[in-house]
Amino acid sequence: MMNENDKTEILEPVETPAENITEPSKDGRKCPKWLPPLVAAVCAVILIAAGIIGWNAYSGAKLAEAKEACVTAADTVRNNANEYNALLNGDAADAAAVKAEQVKDSKTVESLGKELKAMAPEYEGCVAENAQGLDAAAVKLNEQADWYETHEKSLSKAVRAVVESKAAKRLETAKTNLTAKLDEASKLLADSDGKVADNATRDALSNAIDAANGLKDGNDPAKIDGARKTLEDAINGVNASVQAKTDADAQAAAAAAAAAQAQAQAQSTYSGVSSYSGDAYGRTEGSTSGSNTYRGTTSGGTGSGSTSGSGPAGGSAPKPNLNGAYGCGNSCTGKDDGYYHH
Repeated sequence: MMNENDKTEILEPVETPAENITEPSKDGRKCPKWLPPLVAAVCAVILIAAGIIGWNAYSGAKLAEAKEACVTAADTVRNNANEYNALLNGDAADAAAVKAEQVKDSKTVESLGKELKAMAPEYEGCVAENAQGLDAAAVKLNEQADWYETHEKSLSKAVRAVVESKAAKRLETAKTNLTAKLDEASKLLADSDGKVADNATRDALSNAIDAANGLKDGNDPAKIDGARKTLEDAINGVNASVQAKTDADAQAAAAAAAAAQAQAQAQSTYSGVSSYSGDAYGRTEGSTSGSNTYRGTTSGGTGSGSTSGSGPAGGSAPKPNLNGAYGCGNSCTGKDDGYYHH
């Protein structure tokens, strides 16, 4: 007989919905069907979040990289532009002032002119806000940097060509001028022999010619021009000495001519003739180159005569008293005593 304590309560079995029961796992345990989708959803969210985080990290890194590349390109542009502008406003500006007639090859001036007309690109900088825009800006900036570098080189070459052509022209001109001056100096040295007041000037010219001949084939236009200047000074010295001797000779000739003229005038003063002839008197003044003449008779109380002459002796010589009237001429008057009286 069973007592009450030994009775076992028989429970009714509880049914579990089938949709909530998963297949047994490999270890024999069962799990709800909703758990795998939930896990998958959570994993997806995690993956998406991780992707977003990774993309943002990647985008940030890419943006930083793009910014750095753009800044580097911008710095390169600025440096190249500064070098180009320094050349443009410096040596290129000086070379641009050179005229075609100042250079040996005028094409160098034309080439420089074309280089100076080149239009420089407009700088924009890194103004984009995303990596793609910054990358595009960097590409453009690199192109601008290349432009400045290329044109700096070509402009520098054009400037150098003008400078060298100008130097060649100067050297050529200096040699031409020196050669012409040497020809002039050599001719003057030969022509001035014995025609200078001071022969030391010809010695200086000869030394200058020797020095110039030693420099005429050189490559230093300054020294060549210096030799030409020394030649010019020596030439001027010889010319001045020649003129001094010419003036001195002219003065001496004028003095000699004046002296000869004075002597001729002095001699002409004594060129008159004086003579006297008559029955009792006749003479010739040798010292005065003149003569007095008188003609008359000794038997009468009248007489006639004439006198002529010139010279320091007064132009007349005393006449003999042949008729009682001695030397009275037209001023004499007759007297009853048969004599003429002054």
